[in-house]
Amino acid sequence: MSESRTIALPDMGDIDTVEVIEVLVSAGDTVVEEQSIITVESDKASTDVPSPVNGTITSVSVKVGDKVSVGSELAAVDVDSAAGVTAVDSATSDAANSQSTTSEAVASSSTGVTAPAPPTDTDMQTALVVIGAGPGGYTAAFRAADLGMDVILIERYPNLGGVCLNVGCIPSKALLHTAAIIDEAADMQAHGVTFGEPQIDIDKLRHFKEGVIGQLTDGLAGLAKQRKVTVVYGDASFTGPNTLQVDNSRDGTSKSIGFSQAIIAAGSQSIRIPGLPYEDDRLMDSTGALELKDIPKRLLIIGGGIIGLEMGCVYAALGSAVSVVELSPGLMPGADTDLVKPLERRLKKKFENILLGNKVTAIESTDAGLKAVFATADDQPAGDDTYDRVLLAVGRTPNGNKINATAAGVHVDERGFIATDQQQRTNVAHIFAIGDIVGQPMLAHKATHEGKTAAEVAAGHKAWFDPMTIP
Repeated sequence: MSESRTIALPDMGDIDTVEVIEVLVSAGDTVVEEQSIITVESDKASTDVPSPVNGTITSVSVKVGDKVSVGSELAAVDVDSAAGVTAVDSATSDAANSQSTTSEAVASSSTGVTAPAPPTDTDMQTALVVIGAGPGGYTAAFRAADLGMDVILIERYPNLGGVCLNVGCIPSKALLHTAAIIDEAADMQAHGVTFGEPQIDIDKLRHFKEGVIGQLTDGLAGLAKQRKVTVVYGDASFTGPNTLQVDNSRDGTSKSIGFSQAIIAAGSQSIRIPGLPYEDDRLMDSTGALELKDIPKRLLIIGGGIIGLEMGCVYAALGSAVSVVELSPGLMPGADTDLVKPLERRLKKKFENILLGNKVTAIESTDAGLKAVFATADDQPAGDDTYDRVLLAVGRTPNGNKINATAAGVHVDERGFIATDQQQRTNVAHIFAIGDIVGQPMLAHKATHEGKTAAEVAAGHKAWFDPMTIP
């Protein structure tokens, strides 16, 4: 006996409309409860919509590219509690039906590794804890929750999203959009259309940037709530192979968490050069630059990589005279030189100066500004100059040594990286690592794919990370 049932898009929190990016089933397919049938995307988060029942798909109402909202019909299914279980691949069925929704141990069918049960003498217990809620971390947490696991997600920022959404690529792209409009308006003079000089209201611009961040982080909070992912805010550190502590400096609270499995997605931070006057707030990292405290008359950027050049373009469009110093003979080291050359020609017109094959050997705080002393790559003196602000953008370093991973037995190298296998396992079988902390490239889409892999392996599925097929 079966009944027909409509599968609709569930509540997505504060998100009104999402786009269908993948249809995973077709009419005639049998499905089991919690099996993903549609993948949708909102801003930067992709979400699998699971089947609420066992049964047979009778029709699919959407296709890739469709825009859908809460309550929109996605598919129809004939409900039959026996149909989905007997018709699907036995390995998938076993994994789907054996997922623990409590804090019990979860066994990995792909390796035979059995995760230990979490200790009960802690404030909280869970099957899976994810440390870091950046693109990799929240993807891992959401995927694991979709597969039926009990998940705790830990984030050190006041909002979900990690560095990328809070103080990284999202705010920088919002400001780059503003810079692009200013540049396009100026370029139109060559076509006979002249605009007046832009009037910059730094407070409104900062509010616009914060609004973009808030929209995305609020959306993530809604997705976490929808999946019943428990979010704990604070800095996490391991206290044993199955325990960790989370300290929240904002409210002074501390929680102990026991777990069966863990995914480390703690990310990276800006590299600091020893001996610089960090007590002077005129010396900034990328986080400080994104705060838009003011528009300096003259700005020096140390590092000609992607982060430095992005912020250089923003501040140049806002009116700063920008100089860049890069130790390598070209901008964006590691990128294709044929692509970099036209960018370099354009930036030479926008920036005050580009110093290649040079470095900063010292910075002195003075009343007039920050005095930077330059030298060539072979340590020959190259003069000095004074700037209103200096942005240090010489790369990022992983946070492997900031979470006391050695207390759990996880090996962390001298640079802070954690080695993993193709299933994102560390040397401790029930602890995984993803994202910046496992090595280059430090890119969000890589972390996202690694997070999905780690979550599926933790849930007992046969999955592995193939860097040749990152979507």
